[in-house]
Amino acid sequence: MKPGIIINPDAGFHRRLGRAERLRLVKDAFAFCSTKGDVAFTEGPGTARAIARRMIRAGTNNLVVWGGDGTINEVASEAIPARVIIGIVPSGSGNGLARELSIERSPVEALRTALRGSIQNLDVGQIDGRVFVNVAGIGFDAHLAGVFNRLRRRGSAAYMMSGLRELLAYVPGNYSIEFSLEKFRMSALILCCANGRHYGSGAIIAPNAKTDDGKIELVCIPALSRLSVLWNIPRLFFGTVDRLNGVRTVSVDKVEIGSEEPLFFHVDGEVFSGGTTLQVSVLPKALCVRVPRLS
Repeated sequence: MKPGIIINPDAGFHRRLGRAERLRLVKDAFAFCSTKGDVAFTEGPGTARAIARRMIRAGTNNLVVWGGDGTINEVASEAIPARVIIGIVPSGSGNGLARELSIERSPVEALRTALRGSIQNLDVGQIDGRVFVNVAGIGFDAHLAGVFNRLRRRGSAAYMMSGLRELLAYVPGNYSIEFSLEKFRMSALILCCANGRHYGSGAIIAPNAKTDDGKIELVCIPALSRLSVLWNIPRLFFGTVDRLNGVRTVSVDKVEIGSEEPLFFHVDGEVFSGGTTLQVSVLPKALCVRVPRLS
């Protein structure tokens, strides 16, 4: 297989590694796996997708993404229709999908897995025509994703401080939700459409989600008092959000979400604006990903 490695030099906790060091690690991984391939660095949002498209046209059939969920999303959007395998070297701020797949945090080990790991076929979701590989969301998490993306300073402490500040000012929206033969309305803090369980950074938003069951886990968190939100934040890290009073979870293959106002939503942490109705669906087994081999 001819690999191509796409590196986001600005992503998360590997930013301290210079380009020369990354290229050395890639060269070592190529040597270890007895292969050769192309390497390219992204230059900003959207460029990972363009690089992936170019590499696929040049014959690459194993794309390695060295970045976070947003970079993975860009590359996956090109890999899915081409049926190209992707590998992941997690270095984003959250790394939700990498956590879901138990991919190593060490770039040395992750590179080897990305080039020679086992292949797993994952579902992907679609919302308003945009692919998401891990989670999409409407409400406070989409609002917060937009805030996080504008932060100059990254890290758990910065996220926590900005999250608390935004929570004090945020006004939950009113939504209509329709799936199968059921339709209901609710005032919601978050409507999360989850393919995987993890938001990232250890937070588990959808404890029952599976990446290969042909379903999206819809997690509806009602409007709560600010005190109740703060009191129940630990549930995210213990995987018990679904046990909170008023939270509704359901596995769906498609759902329609509506509002009287235009809807803002995120796909794998990147924020977009839509109309007053959003269609969410699942593409079963659409993405081929390399994962650690079972020992």
